[in-house]
Amino acid sequence: MHHYYYLDEELYFPPVNTADKQGIVAIGGDLSIKRLLMAYHLGIFPWFSEGEPILWWSPNPRFVLYPEKIKISKSMRPILKNNRFKITFDKDFRAVIGHCKNTFREGQDGTWISDEMLERYCELHQLGFAHSVEVWQDDVIVGGLYGLALGNCFFGESMFAHVSNASKAGFITLVKKLVEKKFQLIDCQTYTKHLESLGAEHITRNQFVKQLEECLEKPTLQGDFLND
Repeated sequence: MHHYYYLDEELYFPPVNTADKQGIVAIGGDLSIKRLLMAYHLGIFPWFSEGEPILWWSPNPRFVLYPEKIKISKSMRPILKNNRFKITFDKDFRAVIGHCKNTFREGQDGTWISDEMLERYCELHQLGFAHSVEVWQDDVIVGGLYGLALGNCFFGESMFAHVSNASKAGFITLVKKLVEKKFQLIDCQTYTKHLESLGAEHITRNQFVKQLEECLEKPTLQGDFLND
């Protein structure tokens, strides 16, 4: 029987290697900006359903993508070349997270982005830590993703696509930009076929934490840096 650590008001997380088999490190606490930033720095992220207590995760293994190892399939190349989509960064963060909120996640019943979560991540965006990628077709957002940048690690949170290949095009464009900015690691959290096809792979939690610590030694680029 796993003994779960219940968070109170104190800003604290137990060591990630105390997580249960699924990867749950702690339960409860709040979604304050300070706690969220502390969690990401430790390789922990919140993921829970509305109405449930907050669950804090650090899965083992961890699913990651090394930006320079991105795989671009033959079928995607013409799509990127023909500019079928217009891709922007940080133009409408709230719209992107709103679409993600209303999109079902593989293997999940219902959305996992609560109203409070949406507001907190919009706040993280205003503070320059959270970023969005918008994929447009005829002036309408048809896909996108959002996540956090800390040090030279990008934590991918969620993506959506209303037309095929939209989120892939957005993700590949983001990765190319992150390579330019010398990012070393993209955290994809947990396995999806979609991300595996783009080159994501499993590493152990210990490897992830070690690599994350190295990434966090680099300064965090805040604000509109993806458009530079």
